[in-house]
Amino acid sequence: MSVLNGLVRRERLVIYRVTARFRTDTAAELRRRLDEGSIAAQQPDGQEIVDALHRAVMTHNGEVRWSEQCFCNPPLAHERTTVLDRYFDDISTTAIEDYEQYDGTPFLDIVCPCGPGVPSPPEDL
Repeated sequence: MSVLNGLVRRERLVIYRVTARFRTDTAAELRRRLDEGSIAAQQPDGQEIVDALHRAVMTHNGEVRWSEQCFCNPPLAHERTTVLDRYFDDISTTAIEDYEQYDGTPFLDIVCPCGPGVPSPPEDL
């Protein structure tokens, strides 16, 4: 194990199933940060966060679900500190063997720029 910014880094990669509630009032900001590349540029995990959000879906009950790799202990510690806790509540993780696909609406179809003429995310999420 090693330490990065006070977080324990495992020597072994773990993939997690992540379930969370999206803060719909942050949709425009998240879309802007994704579009401008500031999340992807974050080291050491920015591109994996972006890739994970591309894998994410909104389920029928309003949860967002995705799989994401991480070396941190506790799981997603750095990702949560730098990105995820700003946009999601009730984040839970479960270790899994490999990336999974989930049924639902692609999450990034819901996260829109919300500018003039662009529909806003559903209010009832």
